[in-house]
Amino acid sequence: MINLLKRVHYYYFLLIVLLFFVFFYPFYYLAARKPAWYGFLNQLRALNSLACSIFTGVFFRFTYEEKPARSQHYIYCGNHTSNLDIMIFCLLAKGKFSFMGKDELLKNPVLKIFFNTIDIPVNRDSKMSSFRAFKRAGDNLRQGMSLIIFPEGRIDMGQYPPVMAAFKNGPFRLAIETGTPIVPVSVTDAWKKLWDDGARYGSRPGICDIYVHKPVYTENMKADDADQLKDTIFDLINSKVIKK
Repeated sequence: MINLLKRVHYYYFLLIVLLFFVFFYPFYYLAARKPAWYGFLNQLRALNSLACSIFTGVFFRFTYEEKPARSQHYIYCGNHTSNLDIMIFCLLAKGKFSFMGKDELLKNPVLKIFFNTIDIPVNRDSKMSSFRAFKRAGDNLRQGMSLIIFPEGRIDMGQYPPVMAAFKNGPFRLAIETGTPIVPVSVTDAWKKLWDDGARYGSRPGICDIYVHKPVYTENMKADDADQLKDTIFDLINSKVIKK
């Protein structure tokens, strides 16, 4: 019975996401036409995420060690277990920000409008693609635009409950090169409400807890510190992740 209810909720969840995307699409299309309007585009994404949250009964509770300053741009690093993570970070980040994600999202009917404009697609199997993606991200950071990235680079579908995978080096080298502070974010239990895209286990309403660590500053670090920084961020995020 529980599995049936989760399956029903999953299809209801998909319907709500689709309906609100169709409603917001004309506004997305207009706001995505000019980089100067990207701040408004992100406000629309946050409003869309909030609407989906309310209508599906999946809510997000943020606990802050130190609230990120609105006047500062950051690299937000979080663990990745669910498509809810996109909604979570749209609500968390403020101002101008972009996601970096796999280039397969260029084919996603909902997300491709963003990955063709504000967001940054990357093929991690291609050195040239990775170089271009991180160069673009670096240029954005220098212009005061935050970056949202999942350093694991993927969701491990073979682990349920999820176990964090090793982080890629790129975000941490980029943080040091640009002097950008990192905000580690522990998405502690979103996978319990929606595992990956929900196709296997369904979804259910409830509250997802997100722990936002205080920023880790990088302006006094050198390139050789990237591995240590990566380990520090991994340990911080993993310390709050619920395993069961």
